[in-house]
Amino acid sequence: MIGMFSGKPLFLLQNNVSYFKEDDPMGALILGGGIVLVILATFIINRVRNRADPRVGGGKDGKAVSPRKFNRFTLRKIANSYGLNRDQKKLLEYVLRLDAVEDPFKLLDNPALLDRHFRQAYRAIERNADTEEDAQIKLARLFSLRNTLDVTPGDGKTVSSTRQITENTAAVLSSSKESYPVKIVSVKADAILVECPRNSLGNPIRLPNGTKISLAFFTKPSSGGSFDSRVMGTIDTSRGLALQCTHSNRVKHLVQRRFRRKPIMLNCVFFLVFAEETKEGRKKITKLIADRHRHAGTVLDISVGGCSIRTTSSIPVGSRLKITIDYSEDMTINALGQVLRMNRSGAMGIIMHIKFLRLSRKAMNAINAMVFGITED
Repeated sequence: MIGMFSGKPLFLLQNNVSYFKEDDPMGALILGGGIVLVILATFIINRVRNRADPRVGGGKDGKAVSPRKFNRFTLRKIANSYGLNRDQKKLLEYVLRLDAVEDPFKLLDNPALLDRHFRQAYRAIERNADTEEDAQIKLARLFSLRNTLDVTPGDGKTVSSTRQITENTAAVLSSSKESYPVKIVSVKADAILVECPRNSLGNPIRLPNGTKISLAFFTKPSSGGSFDSRVMGTIDTSRGLALQCTHSNRVKHLVQRRFRRKPIMLNCVFFLVFAEETKEGRKKITKLIADRHRHAGTVLDISVGGCSIRTTSSIPVGSRLKITIDYSEDMTINALGQVLRMNRSGAMGIIMHIKFLRLSRKAMNAINAMVFGITED
């Protein structure tokens, strides 16, 4: 090892001590400044990521609306369970952060509370949108997300047994062609406990042991299941009389509506619409012409998919209608619809079930605002 440092190599080390000169103060300052800039840039990037996205309702300056109360892993888990796309995920994050939601999963299990948060987002979009058209586009995206959350089982699971039904779930009990609104009291015991149905006077109806019944329950306004059961007896509970019914492992899933429907009472008028073919050169063009005869009716329920109208006019099934609904003092909803089926209502009344064929974006937003209670105080 000593031989390695003998001769010229050792001489060079001794005479080139400049290789081991002291640190340059200016270089140290530059290095320290670079580190500070990196830290500052990281801080700014994180702040920007935590700000509201102006494309989904925030202002043009992207002003933050609240500190984050949940992490991106939670949001991704929710988005995956509901099958949300990228834009819907961003919009959901905006809605949740707008009111500083701490537990998104708990919120999504409470439709009424969720509607309140969407109401805040609705108002923020109206307040911050640059133009009316911009507001309507963003509101349409907001309601598309709300409908998706309403009709999709968020946990990715479906109820296959009555033991999986949660307590206090709303249901409809049917027996001998009569139906009664009830609630499921408990599913923990060997029998499922269901509130006793009540007659028009509010008195409990005692069904005999062995009576066959059918129960339809609703986990969400637009989804649920049904099953057949038998009455085993009646029992007193802290909530009053309850029926003891047999459990079932054969739960049928109810056919879900694509959109939530709301009972209302709104005046409307409608006109029969006919298709008229005309020729322009060699091309045949079909135009829809509204009849001049005006019919009056009352809208009984509505969704963006259709409505039910009570009227005294006899309209053939399959007919197309131009419908004008009195939504408010300063707004009417216009729609093109088609009669799917009809039911008698009283001696002279008829209820028409209408499917909407054409709605403007503004009309769709107005109906969704009505259905989800967004515009209610």
